Parts: sequence; C-alpha cells; structure tokens
Amino acid sequence: MLLFCAAALLTRARADVVKVVHSQGAAHGFVEVTTLEGTRIAVGDLIQSVRGRVVASRLTLRFFDGSLDDETTVYSQRATFRLLSDHHVQRGPSFPTPMDATVDAVKGLISTTDKTGKRTASHLALPPDLYNGMASSLLMNVSPAAETKIAVVVPTGKPRVVHLSMKSAGDVSFTMGGTPRKATDFVVHVEIGGVAGVVAPLIGKEPLDYHVWILTGPAPAFIREEGQLYVWGPVWHIQQISASFTP
Repeated sequence: MLLFCAAALLTRARADVVKVVHSQGAAHGFVEVTTLEGTRIAVGDLIQSVRGRVVASRLTLRFFDGSLDDETTVYSQRATFRLLSDHHVQRGPSFPTPMDATVDAVKGLISTTDKTGKRTASHLALPPDLYNGMASSLLMNVSPAAETKIAVVVPTGKPRVVHLSMKSAGDVSFTMGGTPRKATDFVVHVEIGGVAGVVAPLIGKEPLDYHVWILTGPAPAFIREEGQLYVWGPVWHIQQISASFTP
C-alpha cells in the first residue's frame, strides 16, 4: 500500500499557469514581522519596480537580533505570470540554517552558496507554472471560488519541485483606521509528493499551512501573512505598517 501511494503521488499534480488580471506596478511598502503574541521582531521594505512587462520585487526583513531575510523575485506579466528568477537569502540567529539560493527559471539552474562560500549548481526541469516568491502577487489575481495549484522549487539539499495548493477559507474581519473591512483568508498548503510526502505526516515533519489575507475587489491588496519563514520554524505574522511621527 505504501508503494502504491508513493507511485500515485509521484504523478505530477495538476497545476495552474496564473493569468494576469491585475498587473503589478511600482510600489514601496513597509512591513513588520511579529510573533503570534504581537511582539515585533523585525521590520522591512517591499520594493517593486517595473520595466516594460517585467517586475522586480524585493522583500527585505531586518530582524532586531541582526538576522536578515532578503528575497528578490523577477517575473514577467504578459497574458500570464512567469517567473524569471528568484534569489533568497536568510542568515543570522533567527535562522538556524543559513540559506543563499538562486532559481534561474529561464535556464533551469538552481544554485546555492553555503556558509563557507562554496557554490553548488544543478539543472532541473522546471514547469511553466513555477512561482517561487510570488504567492502573494498571484493571490491578488485568482478567484477565491476555486482552488489554484502552483509549483515551487525547494532549492536546499537536493533541489526538487513541490506544489502549493491555494484556496479560500472564507472571509475574516479586520479594521482599517477604525473602519470595518473584510479580507479573504487564503490557505496555502504544501503538497510534498513522492515517498517524502507519504512519510512526512507520519514522523511529524509536514510543513504547516500558510495563511495570506487579501483584500479582494477591483484593486486587490495584501493585508497579512501568517506562517513559517523556514521549515519547522516558529509561526510569525507579516503585515503592513504605516509611519508614526513624534510630536
């Protein structure tokens, strides 16, 4: 039975190339990372620039303990979204295992740099629905009424492609400047697949679901995320913040 399940999971899951409904534009947002108890542990910037149909989006999170989470994602937005490259760096006390990984989706090249500076590169057949670093942008372009599946590369260790299932868990209420609003709570579930996907739940190593709150409508907006920034790490919140001035 175990071998049968493994063989079934190795069959490529259905995934979706996401159509461009709301083009992404130039932007500069400010975010914070907090614990579930509300303690602020990091602040950062989300900067997007656009050249033609190509978007470069960089999210930099600076932790108060000196740690850094820095991810730059470059993608095209013509009729559909297509990942071009993704470079993700994590280092410092908040991240037990440092990471410096680059996905070149055009060349199918996955490269990582270890803490000694040694660079390792490998080629991997990458699907057209590969979307590393793009979940929040994609969720502003999909229908809450249907499940969307996308592919991402796990670049560390032996690189492999896994799938993310993204679907609505309903609306949640929040306030903006004291005014009540509602956002759609999208649940992002990692589908590991293969023998690892069968064994992971049995040994308690299955990644937790991620939540992304999106304000839907004619101009969708990111509101908040909740999840782990690395596998089996603590659950944190990432959300927008506004400026405050000292009188």
